[in-house]
Amino acid sequence: MNEVLKFLTDNPVFYFATVDKDKPKVRPFAFVMIYEGKLWFCTNNQKDVYKQLQANPYFEICTTAPDKKWIRLKGKAVFNSTPAVKAKALEVAPELKNMYSVDDSIFEVFYVAEGEATFYSLTGEIKTIKL
Repeated sequence: MNEVLKFLTDNPVFYFATVDKDKPKVRPFAFVMIYEGKLWFCTNNQKDVYKQLQANPYFEICTTAPDKKWIRLKGKAVFNSTPAVKAKALEVAPELKNMYSVDDSIFEVFYVAEGEATFYSLTGEIKTIKL
């Protein structure tokens, strides 16, 4: 899991895909952390991505590194927006404090369940990690 976190933080804009009814939707994400042995992301419950994950919690993330290696991470979003998890997210990414607080009602955090990360390279190397 640390390898996944490192890849995503070394390449800090990654693309988060959901399904909106029957159409794919992709948007950039930048926050990720490990907490209590899980990989976490965050969003705002006023955004379409939150509504899409409520309707269908399965998602996929993809990003690439300057050396042309890339990652594809798929899983199921499990929301668990407790004050402790929110506080950890704000500690990991203090810039989030400009938008959210532990006590606000729109800040949502979720972890990856049923996760699988696959690393790829142009040389054909493939490595898969179950989360």
